[in-house]
Amino acid sequence: MLRQRIISAAIGLPIFIVVIWFGNPWFTLVMVIIATLGSIEFYRITSHNKIRPVAYFGIVVTLILTVSPYYPGFITKPLILTGAILVSLIWILFQPQKEGGFNSWAWIMAGILYLGWTLSYWPELRSIEHGREWILWSMLTVMVSDTSAFFIGKKWGKHYMAPTISPKKTWEGGIGGLLGSIIVSIILGISLSLPLNYWSLALLGCIISISAQLGDLVESLLKRNTGVKDSGKLIPGHGGILDRIDGFIFTGAIIYYCVSFIGIQKKCVG
Repeated sequence: MLRQRIISAAIGLPIFIVVIWFGNPWFTLVMVIIATLGSIEFYRITSHNKIRPVAYFGIVVTLILTVSPYYPGFITKPLILTGAILVSLIWILFQPQKEGGFNSWAWIMAGILYLGWTLSYWPELRSIEHGREWILWSMLTVMVSDTSAFFIGKKWGKHYMAPTISPKKTWEGGIGGLLGSIIVSIILGISLSLPLNYWSLALLGCIISISAQLGDLVESLLKRNTGVKDSGKLIPGHGGILDRIDGFIFTGAIIYYCVSFIGIQKKCVG
């Protein structure tokens, strides 16, 4: 399994870096593919391997939200989300099978928020000034955090972090991921000439690692609640798309708002 993880990373990582570097339309296309496959996995496991017709509406809205940063200004994410709430409720209201209808609606909206809303911040981040550098820095920092946590936890992990959610995750691995994230955040931030000092890069590296590990735990909780081991089998050694992107789901939004709070973001084309 470890060998498969390494091979998958060795093939996928260079391709992803090239896609980020050259920007649109390739970056948007990759995000659309990830959002599509991720939402299909989400609705499949939450519907016990059978995607209900209303779930396809959730998949479509997830895609619309993912690319919403490129829409004209009058079409906003809150407007899309409001429309999704109203349309999905009306859809459920007129279904012949009323039992469990509201529960189905809740899962539809959960998928839209969990994937569509959060993943939309990656294109949002890519659209601002130095967007390419912000994306490379944050995504590679997430990957290093994940890798450091995996290997250090495997080697020295003894104290379990959340045994009822993810039995293999340890505090030692979590701390290893945190340290790895801080170190690589500083190195990459300097290499990519990001407008941040050492302390800011270290702090954001810490924030990235925490958000990535929380995303991992949330996805583990989702799988535990739906009774599946992996979200899919698409990526050898990793599982499904959700198993691979869980650390990225919250990070894009958090980094976007951190950059906005610092006041160094500026919209640009590309």
